[in-house]
Amino acid sequence: MKKFFGTDGVRASSNSQKLNGLTLMKLGMALGKHFTVGEHRHKVVIGKDTRLSGYMIEQAITSGLLSMGMDVFLFGPIPTPAVAMLTKSMRADLGIMITASHNQYQDNGIKIFDKNGNKLSDETEIEIESLMESELENSLASPEKIGRAKRLEDANGRYIEFLKGTFPKSERLDGLKIVIDCANGASYISAPLILWELGAEVIQIATQPNGTNINFECGSTNTNKLAKKVLEEKADIGIALDGDGDRLAVIDEKGHLVNGDQILALLAIEMSKNKKLKNNNVVGTSMANMGLETLLKKHNIGLIRTKVGDRYVKEKMISEDLNLGGEQSGHIILRDFTSSGDGIVVALQVLYILSRKKGKASDCLHLFSPLPQNLINFPVKERNILDHEDTKLFIKSCEEKVSEDGRIVVRMSGTEPLLRVMIESGNQHTIDELTESVTKYFS
Repeated sequence: MKKFFGTDGVRASSNSQKLNGLTLMKLGMALGKHFTVGEHRHKVVIGKDTRLSGYMIEQAITSGLLSMGMDVFLFGPIPTPAVAMLTKSMRADLGIMITASHNQYQDNGIKIFDKNGNKLSDETEIEIESLMESELENSLASPEKIGRAKRLEDANGRYIEFLKGTFPKSERLDGLKIVIDCANGASYISAPLILWELGAEVIQIATQPNGTNINFECGSTNTNKLAKKVLEEKADIGIALDGDGDRLAVIDEKGHLVNGDQILALLAIEMSKNKKLKNNNVVGTSMANMGLETLLKKHNIGLIRTKVGDRYVKEKMISEDLNLGGEQSGHIILRDFTSSGDGIVVALQVLYILSRKKGKASDCLHLFSPLPQNLINFPVKERNILDHEDTKLFIKSCEEKVSEDGRIVVRMSGTEPLLRVMIESGNQHTIDELTESVTKYFS
């Protein structure tokens, strides 16, 4: 059972027990011990988003890594998928991203990638936790083998060149007017620049981070300002990234939100038409709308569901040899290009399809009518509440009520102390009735 890591690395309030200087130095030491394998000079790359606490975390974890003899390359603010990509391209032993994704600035966290740009397994995370509680001082590097730290100034430039490589060389985005919302986060340099270099007219919002405004009333989880700007500018499309750039939301030219399910539908159908969809299957999660599944079936495309979390999506994609998967949140993985979700890469593929079709975003990105869903979050003190027998019986009774025309999904958040409930049904009365019951039970 993991104590330190969650479903997506580490996430907590900055300067809390999990995320203070001492704990993070121990994490750096444990990572250094675990990943120092072989006689070569070991290398770690570290990126971060724009949170104020990133400075503290970067220094603490770097200190631990250096003490174990690992060299550290510091990227500064850069998207999470860039860290995954550069870990592999720079032949590093380890990649670390300091971010709390779509959370506000008070929180922060750590995402870790192996040398192939993949997130660590549960087994590896448990081993690292064990090392953090061991006598790491006995494994410190001798004075002449202490690591060196260096800041890599061109990390975003390398990432932008990679992004260009995912877009057809013969194509451009001339004539498209795009509003880009970077959540005052890690993509504020790379996202507007790549769109401009490909020929689009770019209007920027939330690209002036100050350490405390990341994800504040902006980004993929708050698209109100983006929708307003798209309408004001009469833009063709709006794109919102989250704080670390691994997911996106889209606003069509009418100001309507497009979530990850609709984006997944467009990509799956286009890839299938062009014989590029491996095994004609797509990976989704338990939260994927049933409307998506129905649409894909009409195109002879299967939807394989897994637990919520991009790591589980990726694991299923690998085990089934598939190249497209994603979540309703807009975290989508295109394995032909990346080893992790990348909001900019996905945006470029969507823009390429729109450009080629010469169609409007509202026509291309609303391919199915979603079954009504209600998503409710409940703060909880007990993370094992779903293990209680009375809770199990209550959830079973809810499942029986909705079984004929929908479903209910109840799960603990992997990143916040929240119980998440999703009620889906073609019958609004059923949704309302279950919402009332669930609220009374968990409030």
